[in-house]
Amino acid sequence: MVYASCLVQENQISEEQESVLRKEMEEFVQSSFGESVEINWIVVPKNSGFTAGVPSTSVIVSVRSNVILDKERRVSLLKELCDIWMTVTGLSTNEVVGTIPDPPN
Repeated sequence: MVYASCLVQENQISEEQESVLRKEMEEFVQSSFGESVEINWIVVPKNSGFTAGVPSTSVIVSVRSNVILDKERRVSLLKELCDIWMTVTGLSTNEVVGTIPDPPN
């Protein structure tokens, strides 16, 4: 099992988008790591998330790898992951923060 966290702002992602993102992330993790994903979907309440003093429009998506990745593979996977989120949500590259950390020791 691969674990993922998605931190989104309240009312930022529609139910339809969330459904598509969950499906796309399952497919991404299955094709990238050969396992299913458990997603922790975290909604930041309205007026609780800020960037530079204004309400945030950013999302943070993190998928913990099940193997140690070399830099080239990590960069490729991060691009793919962020592209999924930008395509589904219409957010820009400045609004989608992606991480793919290695497994814990």
